[in-house]
Amino acid sequence: MTADIRLFAPAAGREFGERVAAAMGAPLAPLEEREFEDGEHKARPLASVRDADVYVVQSLYGEPGRSVDDKLCRLLFVIAAMKDASAARVTAVVPYLCYSRKDRRTQPRDPVTTRYLATLFEAVGVDRVVTLDVHNLAAFQNAFRCPTEHLEARALFARHFAAALAGEEVVVVSPDVGGAKRAEQLRTSLSAALGRPVGNAFVEKHRAGGVVTGEAVVGDVAGRVALIVDDLISTGGTIARAAASCRARGAKAVYAAATHGLFTGDAARVIADPALDRLIVTNSVPPFRLDAAALGGKLVVLDVAPLVAEAIRRLHEGGSLVELLEPPRPSS
Repeated sequence: MTADIRLFAPAAGREFGERVAAAMGAPLAPLEEREFEDGEHKARPLASVRDADVYVVQSLYGEPGRSVDDKLCRLLFVIAAMKDASAARVTAVVPYLCYSRKDRRTQPRDPVTTRYLATLFEAVGVDRVVTLDVHNLAAFQNAFRCPTEHLEARALFARHFAAALAGEEVVVVSPDVGGAKRAEQLRTSLSAALGRPVGNAFVEKHRAGGVVTGEAVVGDVAGRVALIVDDLISTGGTIARAAASCRARGAKAVYAAATHGLFTGDAARVIADPALDRLIVTNSVPPFRLDAAALGGKLVVLDVAPLVAEAIRRLHEGGSLVELLEPPRPSS
């Protein structure tokens, strides 16, 4: 018999948690969070979780007044409290997983922070971790010893672009060689959604001493809509460089898609560059650092809450998540 399901979201992630709950057709379970004068805090479920299947939703990004580390610490404490309250299973649903970019040593004595993060989750007794479009899937899967589930926004992007670019000749572009697999997966999904072939290309990228160079484009973008795809946007430099390269080689228009929009530093100015016509991100990280009005409608935010809700429902019922990765094919 399937255990009762409980869905929680800490205060810092409550808006997204409410979206997930609405998509599931059930309210969030109540969670008490108290702040103490010395900066310490506590959280406890206000509904029984004994023998329940518990899901705690929280994206781990930094924002004004609440750092990444603060959110991570609070999430870990919530998970531990659920385990202590005799939950049958606790799943951390973390659409944006912090520290996932530091997944290997690139110089002597470098930390492998993704692995340390996994150790923290496992130490508080988490039973499963669900995330969305991590930077390096293999590193994520190897870091955790508990079961993990990896969701992708690829189908969401493919449906969006199949509608937006139905009459256009499209080429999917990776902004570097390392993202070629991600771009190829979107190209395959978009081809299926459109019912016709979609081209592919990539832009060279070299990094030395923190300086990124390279502008050659491998693949034909002339006269086509170039669709640049990446897992995240931080300062926007990689997307801007790729957009300029595609424009210089005759692209008819340039679109970009990234699951996580962090938009740090001078990203707003970079993204406003006329070389880029449209930018599509998800609400795994709300674009609070951008002035959407100043971008003149260039930014489009897709809602991943229904995807997360469906994944939770399938996990609760013991179902498969494989079908969530692909968009429906066009009817013949």
